Amino acid sequence: DGLRVPRQVRLLQRLKTKPLMTEFSVKSTIISRYAFTTVSCRMLNRASEDQDIEFQMQIPAAAFITNFTMLIGDKVYQGEITEREKKSGDRVKEKRNKTTEENGEKGTEIFRASAVIPSKDKAAFFLSYEELLQRRLGKYEHSISVRPQQLSGRLSVDVNILESAGIASLEVLPLHNSRQRGSGRGEDDSGPPPSTVINQNETFANIIFKPTVVQQARIAQNGILGDFIIRYDVNREQSIGDIQVLNGYFVHYFAPKDLPPLPKNVVFVLDSSASMVGTKLRQTKDALFTILHDLRPQDRFSIIGFSNRIKVWKDHLISVTPDSIRDGKVYIHHMSPTGGTDINGALQRAIRLLNKYVAHSGIGDRSVSLIVFLTDGKPTVGETHTLKILNNTREAARGQVCIFTIGIGNDVDFRLLEKLSLENCGLTRRVHEEEDAGSQLIGFYDEIRTPLLSDIRIDYPPSSVVQATKTLFPNYFNGSEIIIAGKLVDRKLDHLHVEVTASNSKKFIILKTDVPVGPQKAGKDVTGSPRPGGDGEGDPNHIERLWSYLTTKELLSSWLQSDDEPEKERLWQRAQALAVSYRFLTPFTSMKLRGPVPRMDGLEEAHGMSAAMGPEPVVQSMRGAGMQPGPLLKKPYQPRIKISKTSVHGFRREEQIFSNVMKFPFASILEL
Repeated sequence: DGLRVPRQVRLLQRLKTKPLMTEFSVKSTIISRYAFTTVSCRMLNRASEDQDIEFQMQIPAAAFITNFTMLIGDKVYQGEITEREKKSGDRVKEKRNKTTEENGEKGTEIFRASAVIPSKDKAAFFLSYEELLQRRLGKYEHSISVRPQQLSGRLSVDVNILESAGIASLEVLPLHNSRQRGSGRGEDDSGPPPSTVINQNETFANIIFKPTVVQQARIAQNGILGDFIIRYDVNREQSIGDIQVLNGYFVHYFAPKDLPPLPKNVVFVLDSSASMVGTKLRQTKDALFTILHDLRPQDRFSIIGFSNRIKVWKDHLISVTPDSIRDGKVYIHHMSPTGGTDINGALQRAIRLLNKYVAHSGIGDRSVSLIVFLTDGKPTVGETHTLKILNNTREAARGQVCIFTIGIGNDVDFRLLEKLSLENCGLTRRVHEEEDAGSQLIGFYDEIRTPLLSDIRIDYPPSSVVQATKTLFPNYFNGSEIIIAGKLVDRKLDHLHVEVTASNSKKFIILKTDVPVGPQKAGKDVTGSPRPGGDGEGDPNHIERLWSYLTTKELLSSWLQSDDEPEKERLWQRAQALAVSYRFLTPFTSMKLRGPVPRMDGLEEAHGMSAAMGPEPVVQSMRGAGMQPGPLLKKPYQPRIKISKTSVHGFRREEQIFSNVMKFPFASILEL
């Protein structure tokens, strides 16, 4: 019995001192695959002394933060996106700053802000971000991190989806916590999390997740509930795709189906160095057995294992038969882990195999050549210089071979793998140390198992369209989607001429059509009420923001690939101007915190609306107050912001370049 008192005292002390989260709410609005999300978090300091508090939020790696506002007591601090100042020596160095890496869930990064709340006072944090949802395996996925770190009296997730083409399917997955830091038990349950309500009709869906404190505690006592994930797809009528127009901007979604698959020429390149010993190699082998069985009769394949030596199963590509699959499995089964890692040599051999086959078979135009490359390390044998490996690979592949890379664990040179894929029309994935490498590999392969078109080119009349995003694509895989956005020269245009040329397994195909351009309505939010004004241009425009998001991503990608300094500088200037103009936090921009300024009535109401159309109203109301850069705060109340750019997914490689994260007093700059 003597033990009980101190425990109660400790509990009382903890209850008394820990700031209470009174509300954690997330509101998302997705209009035509483009998602606006605002997170609101309110805290109360019940203690009789001032207290440190921290707000943290995992956001998807592909998203751009657009706004951050903090209310401490009656003071308002407003984030402002500005140009990032280039320091001398801003050459991109091939090194990563390990100390700031904090892994969120796969494909996320963590935003943190900390401040001091005076005794008995309140604080509120508002974070907005935007992203274009990517179609994978036939679905769009919108994931919201629900990890308030404590049980919250008012916790809610409210998502609106508006798709004019019509919603074909929609499901809410069980809460997902791949890294079981919490006591979350959402894993085995099937179906949506408790309290989820879904309302939908043909073109609109509203999903609300609003668990009581008791329901939250059943999922996770510590408030780490996991990812709330919505998956959906839309109807597709026309083979040439869906074109949507609003106020002079257009977006073209192209995802054809019902085409025969193209033959694949694929070389599996596996790291069999000593570090792959144990679970990693076993899981990888098991996954490859599954993948080999999935190959189609018209495909060709080979297998390369590499450590210090390059071990090629057959020195030519083999056709798919029951016997060749069995022999391939036996070869993989006997691979044993030993030695170092000759990444350059392995890639050169794989590319030579593919080039030789294509040159002699004459099937080149009507097949797709792929390398699936898996490693858990850095280059240690043969050519170890990153830039040389990249140059050698690019020169050998000549744009004819697409390289899909998978990096396993914490010791992998992920920047190298990303650039290999980025420069050679592929994709990349990272598998964390504690994750199942096999299931990740199978999921990744599933995305590329069915190529339907190659050498795709989409043309619009130059007299009608300007500043279009990328219009050339090496491959189109079933279940994915090609997205192009641009500006229309003539806003009154009633038809847009579109030509798509591509190769499929039988022939060269050309689709031509005049797409009717619907009435270009002024923006309405999903509830039908007119939205607050944007940048003096009338209504904010989700298609314009989608265009600016895609254009910024492409400029980042080009900037990363370029080795020419004058070109890099031009790309930097263009990307920076665009990101500042649309308030995207990127490697080219910084966030300055302005404040404190006195709080105005109505600010919180503006925040409630901001998710529906992005961050405009808050910024408007702050500007309306004639806000001046505030003075530096007195020492005890210096909030800090930190953004951890961690797992780098798809197009996110750019953001890892600047991992020097600063904690800062007011009116100083957050650098990525």
